[in-house]
Amino acid sequence: MQIELTDFYSRLGTIAIILLLGFVLGKLKLISPKTNKDLVNLLLCVFMPASLFMAFPASYNAATSHVFLSGLIGGALVMSALAAIATVVFNQKWYKGDFRYASQFALVFNNATFLGYPIISSTFGAQSSAVVAYCGFIIPFNIALFSYGVYLFRHKIDAKLIRDVATNPNIIAVILGVIVFLLSLPLPRMLTDAVQYTSNATTALSIICVGYMLSTAKFKRLFKQWRIIVTAAIQLLLGPLATFVLLICLKTIVNTGLGLDFPNEVIVVCTLIQALPTATSLGLFASKYGGNEAEASQLVTVSTLLSIVTMPLMVSLLVGGMI
Repeated sequence: MQIELTDFYSRLGTIAIILLLGFVLGKLKLISPKTNKDLVNLLLCVFMPASLFMAFPASYNAATSHVFLSGLIGGALVMSALAAIATVVFNQKWYKGDFRYASQFALVFNNATFLGYPIISSTFGAQSSAVVAYCGFIIPFNIALFSYGVYLFRHKIDAKLIRDVATNPNIIAVILGVIVFLLSLPLPRMLTDAVQYTSNATTALSIICVGYMLSTAKFKRLFKQWRIIVTAAIQLLLGPLATFVLLICLKTIVNTGLGLDFPNEVIVVCTLIQALPTATSLGLFASKYGGNEAEASQLVTVSTLLSIVTMPLMVSLLVGGMI
């Protein structure tokens, strides 16, 4: 992949500066809880879908299609494997009550939406094959998030859950992007420009929202709760390690057993995403579906802080040679 590891760390530094901006804006009360909530809704419903749609090239080519499909298959396998691992690691014997389900959620679902896309697009380029791999990955991720993720708190599957998955704007945007890409459909210049300008706001706004979340945390209280720290550490270390091993095994099977090529982009993207802190939606899901909102939000915050150390470490050890 066409980027040096030092450049990757430089991009992380850029993201850290924007993260600090969100933190300062929160401390200065220039962003209110309502403002942040509205921004999150806009990101999930407008800005992120626009970014995912624009990630696809304007015309079809077989290589890009292969990367997308590999990202989709790799993502589905990663989601399934992590769900199984989370059930075993965060079992009823060691984790009592609702925090067991919050911990399982934390291991499976990382901040692929708010931090994943900004890091990948800024590091490898908005039109890179890595972003195409991300688009493939985000489909099983969102399907799992709005089905299995909700199930962890509601403990049931119903028609509303299925409808929410089918109507998720991010999934719809990727499907539309795939259709336009495969059919090489020409779109009006004014339309593509409008969507592109909208997508350009995704990176900064998403990182600012995460920075605001950190500004509301009570840091002294956070690091006195050992099980939250242990859970966050397991998520940040075990998640990317399991993902890397699984996809390397898959690459070996596909490349030697089937005679096909499993792209490195998928391994890098999936491992990088699993090295991210847990999804900010954990707190939102706990609040909406009857979990412990305070404990869930604390887990998100601790995971975000610890990832400052663990993420560069895991990237260097696992995928440094592939970047």
